[in-house]
Amino acid sequence: MKRFELIEHTADMGLVAYGHDLAEAFANAAYGLFSIIADLNRVRQNESRKVELKEEDAETLLFEWLNYLLYVFDVEMLLLKRFDIERFDGVGLKATCYGEKYDPSRHRLKTGVKSATYHMLKVDREQNQVQVIFDV
Repeated sequence: MKRFELIEHTADMGLVAYGHDLAEAFANAAYGLFSIIADLNRVRQNESRKVELKEEDAETLLFEWLNYLLYVFDVEMLLLKRFDIERFDGVGLKATCYGEKYDPSRHRLKTGVKSATYHMLKVDREQNQVQVIFDV
């Protein structure tokens, strides 16, 4: 099963992420986000960050999850590439995310992502897939 695919959207960029369950789709959406930002082939997994979120619904959870990960990248310059979701109930999640600090001598940044948006945001519980458009 493929993790995600990019979708065209005017001046922005989006993706649809898939999973065997919704937690995996959320993890693959995060992987897809960082694949837009950088080439992940050279990113090691020598740092980790714990994330715990609780929201009103699955769509808001997806929005906040991706924007929190962008915040970690913006503030700490931490490129993340592995997302182990330990607890997921549709409105809350607990995860450990792995990656390393951006090093311009080894990492190639591709596209600047400003934020996830609510435009066309979808969480499909039956198909275990999510869709999100990013403001780039």
